[in-house]
Amino acid sequence: MTDELTPRRTVSIVVPVYHNATSLPDLLTQFQSLASRNPLEDFEFVFVDDGSRDASYEVLCALGRREPRMRVIKLSRNFGSNAAFAAGLGHAKGDAVACIAADLQDPPELIDEMLVAWRRGSKIVLAARNGRDDSLLTSLLANTFYALFRRFAIKTMPKEGFDFFLLDGQAVKLINSIQESNVYLMGLILWLGFEPEVVYYRRRDRDAKYGTSMWTLFKKIKYFIDGFVAFSYTPVRACSLLGILVSFFGLLYAIGIVIGKLIFQFRVEGWSSLMVVILIVSGVQMMMIGVLGEYLWRNLEETRRRPRYIVEKIVEGGDTL
Repeated sequence: MTDELTPRRTVSIVVPVYHNATSLPDLLTQFQSLASRNPLEDFEFVFVDDGSRDASYEVLCALGRREPRMRVIKLSRNFGSNAAFAAGLGHAKGDAVACIAADLQDPPELIDEMLVAWRRGSKIVLAARNGRDDSLLTSLLANTFYALFRRFAIKTMPKEGFDFFLLDGQAVKLINSIQESNVYLMGLILWLGFEPEVVYYRRRDRDAKYGTSMWTLFKKIKYFIDGFVAFSYTPVRACSLLGILVSFFGLLYAIGIVIGKLIFQFRVEGWSSLMVVILIVSGVQMMMIGVLGEYLWRNLEETRRRPRYIVEKIVEGGDTL
């Protein structure tokens, strides 16, 4: 009798979509299989179209007409993967929310194991990479970023990072209550302080039939800067330390020149050495201004209070809400 009165829990699966038209049917099929393997919970599938310019939105609407558990959130333009995840978390109705990319490089079947951990009481379950089949450049950039992030920002970041995770409803509410403009969601999840449970997997290479990644080098660099600046003041401290060191050695050099001129009658030669000093010091100053500018820009973004994303429409069961 108690089981009959206990309400069934719902699991939401959130997927940001950006130029993923070819992978969406296969992805939905895997979600449907996942739901059938886990009859203890109800499922909903929340797809967030992040301003795709291919046929992704049309494919999503067609799939939604055949799958009543599916909801499509169309953003007015491309806001980025973190904003798309935030939109999905904000519209998910589940007692737990799993977030996964749409390119099928991360295995949806791993959600089975993540649900087991959630049923045991874990608030946060991370699917962390312990290897990847990506290109050498992608692997090098990613490993460098996560090594620096672990060293100078949040030490609990998994060694090779994560983009695939499951959150309990309590963690989702806390994330939704934080309205930062340039949020690095993965860092924010760890910042909450809940002890995460981690399951490991090897990230697959992107299948050629699913097209090419839209994750450009420029976007990767911006992602790195946003994540690092949001959770670490190390760059500012490094600039201060560098300024002190340059000033100290400059003072020593100046004292040496004065002593050499007054006591040893050294002839102070000129133009080339002077230009080297000016260029080096100017470069250091410009770098420091750039670092400070990154922090000031983010403060400006926060004071504007612009929304992180704009929802153009929501489609559920083929009908616009």
